[in-house]
Amino acid sequence: MNPGKNNRSEAIDGVLLLNKPAGLTSNQALQRVKRLLNAKKAGHTGSLDPAATGMLPLCFGEATKVCAFLLNADKTYRVTAKLGVATDTGDADGKPTTTAGVPALSSDDWNSILQGFLGESMQVPPMYSALKKNGKRLYELARKGEQVERDPRAIRIDEIELLELADARLVFRVRCSKGTYVRSLVEDIAIKAGTVAHTARLHRENVAGFDTGAMVELPVAEALVEEGREALQDRLMPADAALTEMPAVSVNADAEARFREGQVVSTMGVASPGLVRVYGPGGEQDFLGVGEFAAGGAVAPKRVFARA
Repeated sequence: MNPGKNNRSEAIDGVLLLNKPAGLTSNQALQRVKRLLNAKKAGHTGSLDPAATGMLPLCFGEATKVCAFLLNADKTYRVTAKLGVATDTGDADGKPTTTAGVPALSSDDWNSILQGFLGESMQVPPMYSALKKNGKRLYELARKGEQVERDPRAIRIDEIELLELADARLVFRVRCSKGTYVRSLVEDIAIKAGTVAHTARLHRENVAGFDTGAMVELPVAEALVEEGREALQDRLMPADAALTEMPAVSVNADAEARFREGQVVSTMGVASPGLVRVYGPGGEQDFLGVGEFAAGGAVAPKRVFARA
């Protein structure tokens, strides 16, 4: 079977949790799956470096509307750091730039260092990143050997846990806010310990509370399509599965029609101020979109979804 060849693309809706393999950019992985599904419209959330692996939510059709919300979601990584060697890119793909001795610290010592990074802080992004400076990508400047000043950005570390310690190998798990560069975090941790380091392996375990067990390997996706595209389509989750961290509210049939027209509506149920999932009278199968609580407990539409 040759998926997508000589076939018109289809209006496929849903979210697929891909376990991105190493060696592919996030966009390359997206395009591979988009062709497998023969989908018209697709997007991904939260790019992973080519060398990194792990959870990459791929959104198709109407579900591409949740991409912006997932970009703001917390993420959890399993990180393997190589101590004693720094590279120009901050990861194993780069060239060694500095070496240093690795201090003989105990697990308790390393735990203490790691816990010192909890909470909010300011982080300087790495030169090898897609951020722009004067209209140029930082990695483009870095490849020319240029170093430019980067403004620090606010990040938040919610959890950080030592998993393994062996010679020059440090493995930890971290749950962090959007915009956190793990490569920079590894370098900063090493500095606190009196050495240097780079990220040898990076695996994203979770995004926005998704079930890790729901991830699909790329070879599995390709094998499923050999049975027919429906087999892979069955692995898609509805768009609202990406928004479970938002509270849910319901509206009646009259309010549903007005919500779809972009009007502020009253809801059944109470939620705290902020973004909410909005459902019609049909319950969980009647997802209308994302709203924001306005004055008086009413909900203003932020993103309206077409009926499934």
